Amino acid sequence: MICRRTLLKTGASLAALPLLPGRLHAEVALTPVIEARVAQAQIAPEGYPQTEVWSFDGKLPGPEIRARQGSRLTRKLVNALTAPTSVHWHGIRIDNAMDGVPGVTQQAVQPGQTFLYDFDLPDAGTYWYHSHNQSYEQVARGLHGPLIVEERDAPDVDRDVTLMLDDFRLDPETGQIAGFDNMHDFSHGGRIGNITLTNGTFNKNLQTRQNERLRLRLINVATARIFTLNVQGLDGWIMALDGMPLEAPRPLNEPMLLAPAQRIDLIVDISAEEGDAAHLVRMERDEAFSQVLIEVRGVSASRPRGTPDPLPPNPDMVVTRLDDALQSHLRMDGGAMRGFASARMAGQEVSFREAAENGQFWAFNGMVGMPEAPLLVAERGQTVRVTLQNDTMFPHAMHLHGHHFREIHADGTLGPLRDTLLMFGDERREIAFVASNPGDWVFHCHMLAHAASGMMTRIKVLA
Repeated sequence: MICRRTLLKTGASLAALPLLPGRLHAEVALTPVIEARVAQAQIAPEGYPQTEVWSFDGKLPGPEIRARQGSRLTRKLVNALTAPTSVHWHGIRIDNAMDGVPGVTQQAVQPGQTFLYDFDLPDAGTYWYHSHNQSYEQVARGLHGPLIVEERDAPDVDRDVTLMLDDFRLDPETGQIAGFDNMHDFSHGGRIGNITLTNGTFNKNLQTRQNERLRLRLINVATARIFTLNVQGLDGWIMALDGMPLEAPRPLNEPMLLAPAQRIDLIVDISAEEGDAAHLVRMERDEAFSQVLIEVRGVSASRPRGTPDPLPPNPDMVVTRLDDALQSHLRMDGGAMRGFASARMAGQEVSFREAAENGQFWAFNGMVGMPEAPLLVAERGQTVRVTLQNDTMFPHAMHLHGHHFREIHADGTLGPLRDTLLMFGDERREIAFVASNPGDWVFHCHMLAHAASGMMTRIKVLA
């Protein structure tokens, strides 16, 4: 039975209560601006006050940016916060200088300063933007928004709807965002909120008509929560993952896992009867909750339309030459209940206890935090294979900047293109990609407390 959760019930998560020069620019006439600033949002249910959030343009989530494939996006970030920040354009094959990672591609944008982001949009798909400075806190406070790059030829749908799934951890007494100094979050599964939201609200509703066809763009912007999703009163297909179209639509007949930073594009037909309701369903501990309630009012057509055509593929995304690929290995260690015997941190060998005393709990290949040397150095155009081994007790959402990759399955077949791979404890997986984008590209866990406490490295692609 599906119900609506409207109270701050997750008490367990409350109890379980981090250079290359950037390019600063003067005012540029007519350049669109995106401002990072404090705002108020009604996150908690009726009876609670508004919550103070950090936002882009005073909105939660930030304003939806839509552009056409092949166009150029220009935005001037204005930092009206009291803390440094930046913008990472997640999933876009972008010029390295525009990637928005302080300490790697730019300097953090200080309070009162600006930074001009200006880059091409080669790929259609569902992407998003978010702070990449102290992101475990800034994203959790609300600094994120959707970036939609539209195909030159749009699919046959009646409506295109973006749904950003999120959670917040609020103080149940005040309705304000709880603190960020809980070491349990850093050493365990990350910061899990006690209220889930869609597009900034806990009771997202849509109104549709029977047999109306929708494109639903699902984006997980939570810092740690893995959403298990299903549908009721909808018939549909998975069309794209992490912005990249599937070769053929995949029938939507089983639950979907959506890890932090991942995206899923659906095309769905409303099969619920007029006067009834359909749902995007969130599954938790064998219970079903309506994440999005879809009211059916009226009839759009007498019958559904049948399987949609695939979305057009993005250019130059073929993974080839696996036999002579550059090979690398990334081992994940640390965390509560397992830790590591020793690792290197800031050039010194440390025990897990010593690292934990400094708020660091995780390691890649025996290195805590961003190492001086990259994980790998690849020639431009070279195929790369990376074996990933999760030797921890916890899941990790591994995100590679500037590229999409394919998983190499045990039988040698290749999975769909993705930019974020969900790995559970003790799993071993292998990915392959073409190092097509020159620069230094961050590779990290998108459980953002994990990245802040050790799970961060980078690859280097030569020009």
